[in-house]
Amino acid sequence: MGRALVARDAGYDVLVLTSVGSHDDIIRSAGLRVLPLYVNRGSLNPFGAISALRRVVSHYRIERPDLIHHVALKPILLGGLAARIAGCNKVINAVVGGGYAFTSMHPLARSLRPLLKFGLKLLLNPRGSRVVFENSDDLKGFIGAGLVRSTDSVLIRGAGVDPYLFQPKCGSKEPPVVVLVARLLWDKGVGEFVDASRSLRQKGLTARFVIVGGPDPENRACIDTSTIDAWKSEGIVEFWGFRNDMPQVLAEASIACLPSYREGLPKSLLEAMAAGLACVTTDVPGCREAVRDGDNGLLVPAKNPSALADALECLLKNPELARRMGKRGRERLEQEFSAQYVNNSTLALYREMLEK
Repeated sequence: MGRALVARDAGYDVLVLTSVGSHDDIIRSAGLRVLPLYVNRGSLNPFGAISALRRVVSHYRIERPDLIHHVALKPILLGGLAARIAGCNKVINAVVGGGYAFTSMHPLARSLRPLLKFGLKLLLNPRGSRVVFENSDDLKGFIGAGLVRSTDSVLIRGAGVDPYLFQPKCGSKEPPVVVLVARLLWDKGVGEFVDASRSLRQKGLTARFVIVGGPDPENRACIDTSTIDAWKSEGIVEFWGFRNDMPQVLAEASIACLPSYREGLPKSLLEAMAAGLACVTTDVPGCREAVRDGDNGLLVPAKNPSALADALECLLKNPELARRMGKRGRERLEQEFSAQYVNNSTLALYREMLEK
């Protein structure tokens, strides 16, 4: 949304082709044109994919866009093929994390990877395109795998965060609040967060452990309702549900946590940094782009609730260390991840593409 708005302000006619859900009015009220496109992200039905492809091709042929910006893997594959069929040559493909197919160890996900890589080989980086990465790990990995040319690769870190929307809180909260902001997906490390919280409670540590986020039923990594209900009954973790007032949520927190298995560049960590919170996250692509171990937070191995508990315990028992890390995170956010920096980089890329 931020990139669409800054493009609008720069004089572009911005058309948004997406599954709008409940956000249609928000997009339209911002002065953006909207074409609703329903794509079931969790479906492997080839007939559904063909139907979606035909609709995208039709929209591209009617609109004749000067520039197309695809965001995430499924839009890259569908949109890339549609652009080729419709004869639209100026394409930017933004890789924003690997999603279920790259993060899950489920046999289905593992079986999909060769097909996904084949599709990316064909559609990710056609001649004249640019490929945007949110973190340096993905950029190097895709170049090394021969999926993208180094000359066409661009590093633009995330969607950016406006630091002035978030103000570091003064003083400390008692009891301290550890917050995980994420969809209720296994690959966000929600299970590990619950296990770590249970361990710290059993040690007698006084703290509140909070999960902010809703389910994502179309994602195959979505945590089942019975498991969520069991966690709620246990009372170890508080569930605050989906919230769109993140400055207020983070103002109530003491430490941010994201034990994800893989990310593009997690906005929840960037917003936590803007709010002056120390962060505990995993040493995986995307997360380690935002958090440097010992600098603005602590990194732990993925899928390791014991190491996660130890890192959270360290910061909970050393509030001064957490405060220093939170201050450093705010500094890094302003210097490296601000919305202004990201938006300026995106507009510069648009100009470069249109001048070719």
